[in-house]
Amino acid sequence: MTDAFYVPLGDDRWQPTVHTTGPWDARFQHGGPPSALLGREVERRSGREDMVTARMTVEILGAVPVGELLLSSRVSRPGRSVELVQAVLSAGGRDVARAEAWRVLRTTESVPSRDRAAPSLPAQAPAVELGDWIDGYLSAVEWRFATGRFGEPGPSTAWARLRHPLVPDEEPTPLVRVLAVADSGNGVSSELSIKDWQFINPELTVHLHREAVGEWVCLDARTAISPGGAGLATSVLSDEQGPLGVGAQSLLVAPR
Repeated sequence: MTDAFYVPLGDDRWQPTVHTTGPWDARFQHGGPPSALLGREVERRSGREDMVTARMTVEILGAVPVGELLLSSRVSRPGRSVELVQAVLSAGGRDVARAEAWRVLRTTESVPSRDRAAPSLPAQAPAVELGDWIDGYLSAVEWRFATGRFGEPGPSTAWARLRHPLVPDEEPTPLVRVLAVADSGNGVSSELSIKDWQFINPELTVHLHREAVGEWVCLDARTAISPGGAGLATSVLSDEQGPLGVGAQSLLVAPR
């Protein structure tokens, strides 16, 4: 077993490791690792260090298997100041996840900003109790809960950092670090029991107003579920310097 989330197989093919295994079913990946792999591809396809990703949406078109994946990408709207980049993951001849990212020209001038404090990062945290969650991804990320915990209903504030690189021998970029954990908002702020309910997100949208600094990313998350409606999980994303963006996930809510 490799220490990374994915192993390259050549020709744009990737093999997921056990670190990608999601909490719902051991056969399928958590949404975080494939989102991060798509984000990495967006940055590589763009190739422009003078740009930053301002918004990225990941459409999860089907369960992403813990099996061989094919990755493709293109710049669908090039531009001097703004560009739109698309990336697609496929498995077994069908698309399983698709991303679109708006990238904008990096600001070089000093601009006024209002400093806002980030939630406090706990100095240490007890071991995460998985309860009814399936392990894999959850142990591949270090979690420190400032409020709440997995399986405890209600809003929660959780700090997270990757224990392993996304791909071998490569330091994750700020975008990759954020995307790898932003898909966990519905998990850390769950309102329903995983034993009795599904609350799975078919998409993740992340808006960023600056790049993350350091290894730790904070999700100040809450979930809203209304009778007869879909669910919505939202997260304020921060690093130790303060807020850096927001994440949102539409949820399929259904009894098991």
